[in-house]
Amino acid sequence: MYLKLVAFFNSLDRSFFVDNKYKKHAHQDRPLPIGYEQTISQPSLVLEMTDRLALDKNCRVLEIGTGSGYQTALLAEFAGEVYTVERIKELAESAREKLEKLGYKNIHYRVGDGSAGWAEHAPYDRIIVTAAAGKIPEELVNQLGAGGIMIIPVGPRGLQQLKLITRDLEGEIHSKSIGDVAFVEMKGKYGWTK
Repeated sequence: MYLKLVAFFNSLDRSFFVDNKYKKHAHQDRPLPIGYEQTISQPSLVLEMTDRLALDKNCRVLEIGTGSGYQTALLAEFAGEVYTVERIKELAESAREKLEKLGYKNIHYRVGDGSAGWAEHAPYDRIIVTAAAGKIPEELVNQLGAGGIMIIPVGPRGLQQLKLITRDLEGEIHSKSIGDVAFVEMKGKYGWTK
């Protein structure tokens, strides 16, 4: 699976997802602004987070933070169904247009507060969060199915821990840190500011 993931990752043109003056920097391994105080994550981190999800075509994935749609494309390529939530309407519409242009038909879109997840379609086999939470959102943990994996940045402004959260087949939750990251803030009750 990893080799297929890397091959697709290398074939995916990141510049397709950047619509501003930073497009010319899309080949660089760093986050770039995409407007509305949001960023497209650095490619190496997108690859690592996708790999950690251990996706297959049976997976139903919840993505919190559609953003540019770059991460969403990797999810849609390797999962069965992707449910993606973006709070900024303009970003959601732009990402949807791009992903439909790429031919993806297994993505379900929603504009709204992602911190509460998308309960109607739960439980999910995988959950990926691309904004930093001050603490782990209970609603998202509750929407993770047995045997499921969630990856989420958690911590204060400037530096967070990337957490890998799993629910075992007995329903127990396990959490471990897999590295330091810096993401934009998750808005709402799980953000840094009140």
